[in-house]
Amino acid sequence: MSRTSLDLAATLRQPEELIALGLAPASALADLEKVAARYAIAVTPDIAALIDADDPDDPIARQFIPSAEELVMQPGESADPIGDRAHSPVPGIVHRYPDRVLFKLVHVCAVYCRFCFRREMVGPGKATALTPDVYRDALDYIRAHPEIWEVILTGGDPLMLSPRRLAEVMADLAAIDHVRIIRLHTRVPVADPARVGREMVAALKVGGAVSWVALHANHARELSAAARAACAAIIDAGIPMVSQSVLLRGVNDNEAALEALMRALVECRIKPYYLHHGDLAPGTAHLRTTLARGQELMRNLRGRVSGLCQPEYVLDIPGGHGKAPVGPNYLSHADVFSHANSSSGTNSSPGEREPHPESRYRVVDYCGDVHLYPPAPD
Repeated sequence: MSRTSLDLAATLRQPEELIALGLAPASALADLEKVAARYAIAVTPDIAALIDADDPDDPIARQFIPSAEELVMQPGESADPIGDRAHSPVPGIVHRYPDRVLFKLVHVCAVYCRFCFRREMVGPGKATALTPDVYRDALDYIRAHPEIWEVILTGGDPLMLSPRRLAEVMADLAAIDHVRIIRLHTRVPVADPARVGREMVAALKVGGAVSWVALHANHARELSAAARAACAAIIDAGIPMVSQSVLLRGVNDNEAALEALMRALVECRIKPYYLHHGDLAPGTAHLRTTLARGQELMRNLRGRVSGLCQPEYVLDIPGGHGKAPVGPNYLSHADVFSHANSSSGTNSSPGEREPHPESRYRVVDYCGDVHLYPPAPD
């Protein structure tokens, strides 16, 4: 049964609900209850409608429907895989790079991704939002650091706030003179597009700072008609959008799926920004690809789509050391021989030139062919 024919009234949060709708097998109930005891589950009606329950490898289900594989931990996995805590000077703030901070306003999401790197920190049982005192201290920290040019609202999903509360937060940040950019990271336009109404869009705009919205989407099918309309409402209001995606095994780890996703984003006027390698979050090994596979996919994508569709493939270095581009390298040095005029006293004939090594570049094109690029003149 395809979910496209299903009319759900509420978000699915319990394994029994998933099984009743054919989104998980009854035989998995005991394992799924163990998963649910540790990690949050939420599948909105909009996401459920995208799932083809007849396809055991459905790429949407793979992102949101829990699996017994989440109970398997691998060496190197960590509850804080990108080191947020090491760079949190006050609760709610992560200050990893000099000119920007993460401001983690809320700890709830419309949906819970099975690969989430903050899966130990979000969901039921966690604090849903910052207390007034913690919120005030976080603002004071931003005010006290004039190097902070950009504030990135994350969590949790900042669009889970009410439009009224979000407007207050935006105004508080825009009132800080050195904060010029406010970026919001969200899955809401895909997971619950009805939340992106006129009041929410109005809350995203604020005088005194420029707003950007980063949409999290990993498969072209997530960009439903309703999701596209929600994104269009944001962009039509003058708010630019970029995307962040995660490279996921069985979801988008093939050329056709990546191409379709990036084209769909650009058609929605959303610039692909980052393609993240999967973080070392606990119980997520079954969704991670190898770095070599990611590099191969990015190399192949280069020849399939225009520059508008090219994200940057990045790895968050475990321990909190920041992002590093890990895409394929098209440029390398090659020692080739050129000729220079011979010096006197050699056996060379007049005007003959002797070879000497000189650095050149090897450049690989999108077809895999290698070309030499000349050095700059002296």
